[in-house]
Amino acid sequence: MSLKQQADALLRAAAEAGDVPGVVAMATDRQGTLYEGAFGRRALGEDAPMTLDTVGLIASMTKALTSTAAMQLLEQGRLELDGPAAQWLPELAQVRVLEGFDAGGQPRTRAPKRPITLRHLLTHTAGFSYEFLSQDVLKYQAATSTPSFFTGQLATLRLPLLFDPGERWEYGINLDWAGRVIEAVSGRTLGAYLGEYVLGPLGMRDTAFRMTPQMRARKAKIHQRGEDGKLTPIELELPQDAEFEMGGAGLYGTVGDYLKFVRMILNRGQAEGGRVLKAETVDLMSQNQMGELTVRPLKSANRMLTNDFELPPEVPHQWGLAFMINTKALPTGRAAGSLMWAGLTNCYYWIDPSSGIGGVYLTQILPFADVKAMPLFFAFEYTVYANRQRE
Repeated sequence: MSLKQQADALLRAAAEAGDVPGVVAMATDRQGTLYEGAFGRRALGEDAPMTLDTVGLIASMTKALTSTAAMQLLEQGRLELDGPAAQWLPELAQVRVLEGFDAGGQPRTRAPKRPITLRHLLTHTAGFSYEFLSQDVLKYQAATSTPSFFTGQLATLRLPLLFDPGERWEYGINLDWAGRVIEAVSGRTLGAYLGEYVLGPLGMRDTAFRMTPQMRARKAKIHQRGEDGKLTPIELELPQDAEFEMGGAGLYGTVGDYLKFVRMILNRGQAEGGRVLKAETVDLMSQNQMGELTVRPLKSANRMLTNDFELPPEVPHQWGLAFMINTKALPTGRAAGSLMWAGLTNCYYWIDPSSGIGGVYLTQILPFADVKAMPLFFAFEYTVYANRQRE
């Protein structure tokens, strides 16, 4: 069977079995699209089918686009990786390290041993976490009335570090801060900067922090998987009038749009609409940038939003300036040194510079690392590689 037949059968069966409400998946090589397919419904209980141009919350897949913007400014000499980031955004100098809580439940903090750098922010080694990954962050929010990540308020970023910058890898609000650095240096909102210098040249016309009416008309609903395994559509949407544009998680977009970004990275910065990054910049982004540190498994502090995300202990993962990097080949066929990440709503991508292929996959399901959606992504990836090997 062809890749089209195999992948269609895989994804269609998952949608028909109710494993996912709807799914869109695409794969590419350096020349163009290898596969595209869409199955299921945008919302259970409604008629609208999942289509190739369905819009979803791509959540943390936003991070690589924000990182790309930062690297453009680095190329221009307007940013540097290892100087204090507070030189561009002075409020970063006010961030403190959480040491614990006193008997009254109030946080005890201290100044960090070293300043936060852009490298720390891009590699998730600054010390920030997320409320859904840290009980300490939840406790701090409650004690200080710091609003939730989902409110879109700027005050949501006023979190302490859980350790001194550079001491370990911890997934968190780093790219939201990097987005604010980009705004400070460029003098533009993050959305405006991305639109002109990243999304525009890539032809990503259906990707934005604020959905156009045309995007909203094609939006899939997020579904919550209950403890009984049942999927229920929910009315969850990031504020469209947020106080700031979240460089770590705020974009809505399509799989087809993101595939253009994947192809640009495979082509070392060259897109159909022109060069987005220098080839050596893409190489830098794609190499380990955090020394001896490795990516830690994600442990849930909110089972409604994410399950634990375990990584195979026999395959240490590192982080570049935009992506997670697997140090050994994966059973799917993905080569060592490949790049990947994901979004909270169970959307995923991978980029394999060695094999010259990559893929993007989107469902709209919570919690992250869903018991059905994540294995389906890996099965899709395996199908792409298995078919390439037979050719």
